[in-house]
Amino acid sequence: MNKPVLYRKRLIPDECVLLKNDEILRIEDNLIITRWKTLRPKKELSHGLSAFFLDKGIKVSKFFDHDDRLICWYCDIITHTYDADTDTYVFIDLLADVLVYPDGTVKVVDLDELAEATEKKLISEEQLLISLRQLDWLLQTIYSGNFGSLQKYLDIN
Repeated sequence: MNKPVLYRKRLIPDECVLLKNDEILRIEDNLIITRWKTLRPKKELSHGLSAFFLDKGIKVSKFFDHDDRLICWYCDIITHTYDADTDTYVFIDLLADVLVYPDGTVKVVDLDELAEATEKKLISEEQLLISLRQLDWLLQTIYSGNFGSLQKYLDIN
């Protein structure tokens, strides 16, 4: 059995990258878990794990530094397409992101990019609304103390 092909599509900057080195650890109907190293070398970020919650439109990643210490949980708001003929997923970054640090600090970022993408018509009204609703769902999950229900999928050694 071949492994599915995974792509990450960004709107700002406009790029679609094959995630050729991502190792798929688990795949189910609405969940894909991967292990990866950064595509481009970074000063702090070395590697991580990601859980794609396809039905929720959320990707939760666990970011580690070069000494294998947790930097943060990085949550992307996403949508995706799937081509069954080629077993290919394209994960589309809907720009709004949430970072959850080990001390519990929560930071929402890239809303300026969401606004810019809307102004430049890089994102449809439907995608904008999906992004905002999924962001709200994620923040409600975090603020209600239920973020662990997503984090647990990445408790992998």
